[in-house]
Amino acid sequence: MNKTTRALVRVKKMLRVLGPGLVTGASDDDPSGIATYSQAGASFGYTTLWTALFTFPLMAAIQGMCARIGIVTSQGLTVTLKKHYPKSVLYTVLLFSFPAITFNIGADIQGMGAVAHMLFPQISVSFFSVMVTAILILIIIKYPYQKLAMLLKWLCLSLLLYIIVPFLVKPDWSEVAKNTLIPSFQFNKEFISILVAILGTTISPYLFFWQATMEAESIAHRKKSVVVNKRILGEMKTDVNFGMFFSNLVMFFIILSTGAVLYNEGIYQIETVEQAAKALEPLAGNLTYFIFAVGVLGTGLIAIPVLAGSQSYMLAETFGWEEGLDKKFNEAKWFYITIIISLLIGLSLDSIGISPVKALIYTAVLYGVTAPVLIAVIIHISNNKKIMGEFTNNKLSNFLGIITLLLMSFAAIAMLYFQLA
Repeated sequence: MNKTTRALVRVKKMLRVLGPGLVTGASDDDPSGIATYSQAGASFGYTTLWTALFTFPLMAAIQGMCARIGIVTSQGLTVTLKKHYPKSVLYTVLLFSFPAITFNIGADIQGMGAVAHMLFPQISVSFFSVMVTAILILIIIKYPYQKLAMLLKWLCLSLLLYIIVPFLVKPDWSEVAKNTLIPSFQFNKEFISILVAILGTTISPYLFFWQATMEAESIAHRKKSVVVNKRILGEMKTDVNFGMFFSNLVMFFIILSTGAVLYNEGIYQIETVEQAAKALEPLAGNLTYFIFAVGVLGTGLIAIPVLAGSQSYMLAETFGWEEGLDKKFNEAKWFYITIIISLLIGLSLDSIGISPVKALIYTAVLYGVTAPVLIAVIIHISNNKKIMGEFTNNKLSNFLGIITLLLMSFAAIAMLYFQLA
């Protein structure tokens, strides 16, 4: 076997391992997340680049715990909460998560519609938003889990477009390296707000539920009965770490692109993805603008099924409905109806006076409230031998988990302070 053949074998093996972790990581870079990262780059240039490096191990640790819970228990996170914790914890999480996810879906649909309108100005934003919603409902209902997962995995390639952009605008790479490796702070409301927004966007509660449920479904779809062992957990860890690295790599390049172009040209305020794309066009050229816009559409097609799916799994597991993306509509009627309703409500937000920017603010506040509580519960579950058996957290996972809990608690307090102030 020559070197080329061995390399191809390794690549194929890697692609086989990649699954829920990659899709989860890619969905984290949704249109609303891109708007946040664009605002960070436009407002502060390269100053927040270090956050991509800093948040990677924290994301990987928490998502790894969720994945391990799904594999070991063969159940979603909601079922584990329902079985082992007071109902008040579960219902509180649902109370805040349901509107937060719906607002997020709405912001993403509107963002995709606006960007599609920029590419084809003769067609209205509302028409594109309706088309995106209809296409997503059709895909989610028609295709079983395995095909949907494969489709989402291939859509992840759209995120590679953002890695191309900085090489077209030619930033100062010495400044990039400095700001990536050496954290810097500005003790003012605007900078703290953008740090809180970055944390809330990268470490989102809906991802916890999706990760655990998809790992449980992935195990269920294997042909033979599966005994959890180090190999399976090792493959899961590779998948999750790669997915979170990929997510943060894209985040890094979006901040880098907007910092190199918009900040240096004095454009400091970006509230939506279409504003970011429009601002890039005259400064960085049509190709950069086109790449940025197409990337938004690709990320939305990944993220919205994850958002709607995670919400539907949460409700189905809470109320005991038949569930599963592998089931046909008539086999899990309420599961799919919940997905359809969440997409339609998200689509209607703009018509009832909730703009994408308002939706993002509401989402950030609600995620900020629920994230610390959920992270604390996830750490507790991951250390509970009655639930996890021999697969409890190691010291490093606990250390990173506690750091994440403290940071997200600070973010929640800061977010509420800024909203009230």
